[in-house]
Amino acid sequence: MIIAIDGPAASGKGTMARLLSEHFNLPHLDTGLTFRAVAHALLVAEQPLDDENLAEAAAQSLDLGALDRSVLSAHEIGEAASRVAVMPRVRQALLEAQRSFASQPGGAVLDGRDIGTVVCPDADVKLFVTASPEVRAQRRTDEILGKGGRADFETILADVRKRDERDSNRAVAPLVPAEDAHLLDTSKLDIESAFQQAVSIVEEIRG
Repeated sequence: MIIAIDGPAASGKGTMARLLSEHFNLPHLDTGLTFRAVAHALLVAEQPLDDENLAEAAAQSLDLGALDRSVLSAHEIGEAASRVAVMPRVRQALLEAQRSFASQPGGAVLDGRDIGTVVCPDADVKLFVTASPEVRAQRRTDEILGKGGRADFETILADVRKRDERDSNRAVAPLVPAEDAHLLDTSKLDIESAFQQAVSIVEEIRG
């Protein structure tokens, strides 16, 4: 069983994917971390972020089993990742790795921006998890403050809207719900309520 979860930044899709992977005992891949890992590799090696040859090489040598969320979630890595994510050869190299992960025996849960439309168009279950920009910006602000960092809601809201526009309008694999995806708006839902709705959707499809 392959579960594909898509959605914009801070929509809760990553948390949803992790909960579903635990519930159904399936391996999980946050595909956004793969782009961040490529950017991180270039930053650590002090290599330019605009060299597609170097970025492709980093993508091809990526170990999907060694993605460290605590390191890769840094804001500056996210900004760097958005620069390498537009490179066609980087996307192709990571696409092959992501599809290989999804095709392992028993299935997997993958979350990202284009899982249901590009990476796993034949996934058994497709969810598109979303929430209003304001709710997502508040979640991101609370998360940063909760970790002792400094965050400005208006700045984060502007960043969320900018990322939405960039993700939705990019030429390659834009952020759009698959035609057969189940929409799950978490704007007014807590994590548990959203999770229970997602489980119900998966169980209905399995049944």
